Amino acid sequence: MKIGLSFSRCVRDIVDGHVDINDVLIIIARTDFDPHDDKQWQGIWQGYGGGQHLGSIWTAPEWAGYDDEDQFRSVAIELWETGKLHQPRKFGAHASRRSEIWLETVLPSAELEKNPAAKAAWEKFQTVAGLTNVQLDKEYK
Repeated sequence: MKIGLSFSRCVRDIVDGHVDINDVLIIIARTDFDPHDDKQWQGIWQGYGGGQHLGSIWTAPEWAGYDDEDQFRSVAIELWETGKLHQPRKFGAHASRRSEIWLETVLPSAELEKNPAAKAAWEKFQTVAGLTNVQLDKEYK
């Protein structure tokens, strides 16, 4: 299972086939929009599809060169409808952009044996993951 830390970069990874949407636990985005709202979606598509000026900084357009807007929007809607898109800005938080895109939610066996609380949480997570058709790597160490 993966935790995403960038809406634009995570959606791009899903569209590109680098990450299976079924392996996503949640994406914690810095956005505040509803992908069902046409006007809000257009702002997102234009913002990530072309460069933007932020003061003296020119941002890299994460979706530049992609033509299939519907594919990006359908991924965004699926994340929204399955509760996998968390937008802290909706609640007044303004997180900084992080360099990491994905975090893995896997703990090594040795660490689990040293930490009973983590082991119990991991076992509960595995139960939930099994209910969501996520394939767990039983050989991960």
